[in-house]
Amino acid sequence: MAHLPDLQPGWHEPLGALARDGGVNFAVFSENATRVELCVFDAEGQRELRRYPLDGPHDGVWHGFLPGVGPGLVYGLRAHGPYAPEQGHRFNPNKLLLDPYAREIVGHFGWRAEHHGYELGHPDGPRSLDTRDNGTQALKARVAPAPAPQAASRPRRAPADVVLYEMHVKGFSKLMPGVPEALRGTYAGVAHPAAIAHFKRLGVTTLSLLPVQYCIDEPHLAERGLRNYWGYNTLGFFCPDPRWAQAAHRHDPTAVTEEFRAMVRALHDAGLEVVLDVVYNHTPEGNEFGPTLSFRGLDNKTYYRLVGGDWSRYENLTGCGNTLHASHPRVTQFVLDSLRYWVADMGVDGFRFDLAPVLGRGSHGFDPNAAFFTALRQDPVLAGVHLIAEPWDAAYDGYQVGRFPGRFLEWNDKFRDAVRGYWLGVGQGVGRGELARRFLASSDVFHHGQRLPTASVNFIAVHDGFTLADLTSYATKHNQANGEDNRDGRDGELCANFGAEGPTDDAQINATRERVRRAMLATLLLAQGMPMLCAGDEIGNSQGGNNNAYCQDNPTTWLNWDRADGRLTELVGELLALRAAEPLLRHPRWFATGAAEASIAWYAPSGHEMTPNDWHDAGQRAFGAQLREAGATAPRLMIVFNPDAAPLPFLLCNGPWQLVLDSSGESAHHTLLAGQPLNVPARSLLVLRHVST
Repeated sequence: MAHLPDLQPGWHEPLGALARDGGVNFAVFSENATRVELCVFDAEGQRELRRYPLDGPHDGVWHGFLPGVGPGLVYGLRAHGPYAPEQGHRFNPNKLLLDPYAREIVGHFGWRAEHHGYELGHPDGPRSLDTRDNGTQALKARVAPAPAPQAASRPRRAPADVVLYEMHVKGFSKLMPGVPEALRGTYAGVAHPAAIAHFKRLGVTTLSLLPVQYCIDEPHLAERGLRNYWGYNTLGFFCPDPRWAQAAHRHDPTAVTEEFRAMVRALHDAGLEVVLDVVYNHTPEGNEFGPTLSFRGLDNKTYYRLVGGDWSRYENLTGCGNTLHASHPRVTQFVLDSLRYWVADMGVDGFRFDLAPVLGRGSHGFDPNAAFFTALRQDPVLAGVHLIAEPWDAAYDGYQVGRFPGRFLEWNDKFRDAVRGYWLGVGQGVGRGELARRFLASSDVFHHGQRLPTASVNFIAVHDGFTLADLTSYATKHNQANGEDNRDGRDGELCANFGAEGPTDDAQINATRERVRRAMLATLLLAQGMPMLCAGDEIGNSQGGNNNAYCQDNPTTWLNWDRADGRLTELVGELLALRAAEPLLRHPRWFATGAAEASIAWYAPSGHEMTPNDWHDAGQRAFGAQLREAGATAPRLMIVFNPDAAPLPFLLCNGPWQLVLDSSGESAHHTLLAGQPLNVPARSLLVLRHVST
């Protein structure tokens, strides 16, 4: 660029860089800076062309308008102010800062000493000041073109009809037959007809994508030559990660954005929703020993929660070194602005919030009525999207299952542990009462206020932990490949190997494992609440016993389609077709006891309705449930559970009944009369439909 014009005052909103009125307006928040500079670079980001002081502050916002420029302009920021860690301030104008609102990011990040605001090795540690300039090596923002409007073809699924499918963009299609090699492991691969055909064959409605916002690798991974494959280390909260774009697009942020948007459009056209896993609880800047990349250099005291009595240190409620200060109004605005961008401009249909209690933490712990939740729930752009909480964080009093407000849905680990304990027969033992509670959407946890059964997001396995195949094949974790001597990952995860550790040629062990997997999937997909299937569980995918594969971007985590269990896939399709056909299996309200409303009754194998003594009989674990429609004189469905290693007779009542599903695959579909015993195979779940007479 031969000549850059002078900067004009511009406007203090919206935040970020916006091409408008024949130029670009810049607006940056910093409550405590004394001066903020806009640094314009050449197209490669290697040469700083000019530095402008921004006007302000205007209510904490520094701003300026640069005429005669537009999309494609590369820039960074420098913030002046006190470097006084003991006061919470870490301003260092020698460090080029990434705009938190960057829509496009250019450059390649590498861990270098110059990225730290303090001098590594100095006797004063993080209280020292590093005066080296990192401008040429730092990541930079690029002004993005205004996106074309997304087609308004959102499927808009009611919560009761949603079936979540948690998946990694790359891992799902990297080895998938039918997807062209150039598209495997990419956004375009997820939208390929072969991928969509698989989603439709299963009957899932909503893809829950592991983080796709721009991520960088932690230094300990970079040292070992590993990657943060899962992506829970977000730096660019407005940018799709280029790692999951086609190779031809990865160095062009505009092309990456358009590939992501095209994926969303294709999925919407197929009737599928897209939910993003988002990480608004911490950033890659880490604790006081971490680098100065963006937020820390712009306004450390505002963006992060600092330790009371020692503002040079960071509250670590996340286990990742720092914690975003979501209760500050400007940080709340930042998170909401980012969410609105992904809905309005990128087209997504909802969010799963990682370590969500952080967003509701104030000075006195977690508050369901925190300002962030209030603002989120009344936002008109976000009014129609799914909001899903991971309802725990890594700090004291961080387990908040059942306490999230309004229309929030919550991951329910109580369901996971009950279903595993019941079918695996491990741990402290799970009886009929505990499984029944979880099967009915954990009413003891969620049935309060105006919350509905769909508040319970039920799962057996997710990205974090064993896959379904591994929790039935291993008795302990095998994480040696992560380079932490198997210390990482959850200890004591409920699992069972049924007599051999890992793969085996023993036909009896393999048959038992298969039965248990099928029964657990049936329990998950027919339970009240919102089911969530972990990608790969429907094909029997294994990670070799690794229950913390966050850094394994290799065949460990790429779904192995060549060894797919087709029978298991067929079962999932049958289960979800049954769920879709039977409203009682996805009832949007809590079951009642009166005949005027939909209800459920529980039965012992002897054919009588369960009594308190039956519920407390630890020696008998099989039982059944009859579901009745509102106002009906006869039940509609019966579900029978038998977790034992032997078949058993189950005496039917209120018949006649037609057997419609046997998770074990043993039984033929046939009609049984009331008073007849039903032979329930070992380790199986059966579904019967009442036959009208």
